[in-house]
Amino acid sequence: MLSKACKYAIRAILFLAINSNKDKKIGIKKIAEELQTPQPFLAKLLQQLSTHKLVSSTKGPGGGFYLSEKDLQIKLWDIVVNIDGTDKFDQCFLGLSLCSDKYPCPVHHIVKPFKNEILVDFRQKTIEQLKGEIETEGTLLSLKLLEK
Repeated sequence: MLSKACKYAIRAILFLAINSNKDKKIGIKKIAEELQTPQPFLAKLLQQLSTHKLVSSTKGPGGGFYLSEKDLQIKLWDIVVNIDGTDKFDQCFLGLSLCSDKYPCPVHHIVKPFKNEILVDFRQKTIEQLKGEIETEGTLLSLKLLEK
């Protein structure tokens, strides 16, 4: 449902949420290495997110990306909208050009509650909440730790 770019962006922001702050900035090389993502692609994504005030960054020596207290309050949905837009959540699961409650595809009523639940969670869940869940539940952002 989410593009690879959106998945990378979410993972990068969550990595920053756990590992950075205004006094501890992280360079793109380190983020890409830790998340095992292509550095040039991730650099463009983080620059886009920075331009739209979803992550913070500073240039020069000691610069890099980080999440401010304000950045931690963004919603997962803000990232999705910025990278992918909302079209994927409005499209038919089977790819029909017209699919609605009035003109449903064969799986419309099966998929609709699932899509609605995801939308609610994405619109309500903050990065700070996800950070807390990662820290308490031990969920993974990268398989790199499992390789050791």
